[in-house]
Amino acid sequence: MQRGALLDAARSLLSEGGTEALTFPALAERTGLARSSVYEYFRSRAAVVEELCAVDFPVWAAEVEHAMEQATTPEGKIEAYVRRQLDLVGDRRHRAVVAISASELDAGAREKIRAAHGGLIAMIVEALGDLGHAQPRLAAMLLQGSVDAAVRRIELAVAEEPSVIADTAVAMILRGVQGAQG
Repeated sequence: MQRGALLDAARSLLSEGGTEALTFPALAERTGLARSSVYEYFRSRAAVVEELCAVDFPVWAAEVEHAMEQATTPEGKIEAYVRRQLDLVGDRRHRAVVAISASELDAGAREKIRAAHGGLIAMIVEALGDLGHAQPRLAAMLLQGSVDAAVRRIELAVAEEPSVIADTAVAMILRGVQGAQG
């Protein structure tokens, strides 16, 4: 029960202030626990981040996968993959995941993030292969890079509406993967 409250507090702190805001004193204050009690659950900030990755990445990936399953064509699956990730930008779990991904973490936490992203990328490889792409894994990594750039643009919240960014990203990605086939 306390562990869940600590993870919830960590999500909030990451969403509100990025990784700098994720401190044990702040976690203790948010949960009403003594700082020493926080250390009973997590040995370090990296341990909090690792657990958030273990809990939140699979939920996020499942939402993307579910959206892809609703599509009937490879192009539709690619569009669903892109749009669902961009839709999740406003979700608190997603904001925490983005903050985590941008932070300076120890090697173990970075490896868990890489593995989680690898699982996300693996979801789109098949659709790219079905389109006849000669190098679907490479294309998937580059496609995810475009999604990541669109996420950063949405998070800036300075110019375009998120729907415009999503529409532009989908159009660019679909034209790009279709043009790079076989």
